[in-house]
Amino acid sequence: MADPAPYRDDLAEGPDTQAFWLRTSDGVRIRVGHAAARDSKGTVFILPGRTEYIEKYGRNAKDFVRAGFDVVSVDWRGQGMSDRLGANPMVGHVGRFLDFQKDWAAVCAFARRADVPRPWHMVAHSMGGCIGLRALTSGSDMASVMFTGPMWGIQMAGYLRPIAWTLPRIAMALGQGHRLAPGTSIKSYPASEPFENNLLTSDPEMFDYMRRHVEAEPQFGLGGPSFSWLLTALQECADLAVLPSPALPALCFVGSNERIVDTTAIRDRMTEWKGGRLLLVDGAEHEVLMENAKTRRQVTGAAVSLFSSFKS
Repeated sequence: MADPAPYRDDLAEGPDTQAFWLRTSDGVRIRVGHAAARDSKGTVFILPGRTEYIEKYGRNAKDFVRAGFDVVSVDWRGQGMSDRLGANPMVGHVGRFLDFQKDWAAVCAFARRADVPRPWHMVAHSMGGCIGLRALTSGSDMASVMFTGPMWGIQMAGYLRPIAWTLPRIAMALGQGHRLAPGTSIKSYPASEPFENNLLTSDPEMFDYMRRHVEAEPQFGLGGPSFSWLLTALQECADLAVLPSPALPALCFVGSNERIVDTTAIRDRMTEWKGGRLLLVDGAEHEVLMENAKTRRQVTGAAVSLFSSFKS
């Protein structure tokens, strides 16, 4: 079994969770968490978004465990307690976006060694939705998937798109791909921005929950992305856009006030996804799983209903 890793259960407010260190095929140390359910009906794999970490989904994990599912989650490379890859640990840096697939491969290998219950289901948020879609199109052991605000495109003004493609290319050619992308901040968003008009949640209590985490645990803090992250993320979204959707049931939730990811890209894919359903969450921001308790119950309840239709 993998070596034990720290887990901040005092912050997560989640189920009893064991955390472990894993090594990816290219030698990066990442952190994985596993919460077991009694008489489990399967396993839910939570794929967090950019800047996120295992503990942030503690309340959601508790809902899934109470519903009878094991939960496995991960700190992607460059965030949470996993290895930071740039010179400045507060910059969200990755050399190639496809390197996240090495993290996913390590998580799946861990799950097989631990013999976590089947069937397996995926819950993928934002950047995790991009990573998850690539994994699903490449073939996986997942029986079904729920996306929330998936990053299949990045929302930005039309006039900025040429700059977003060109400037990172220049920076990378000059060996500066690890530098912070312009227009972003080195500071952690929940710790530095006010609740009013924030892009993450309409619920002040959940915004405070996120803020408490990054203030109490410095390793949870992360600022904006690097030039390299931005360019390779844009390329990955473009590459995925031309691939067909995998043949498995899918739910996709998007907040009606989504302002981070490209909702047109989401609508385009879900319209063509056989067995897929797109659901709008009225009044919600980007993180529908970090909205008020009623909204969280509705979203996780829909996922549980889908996942429970598969027999172990």
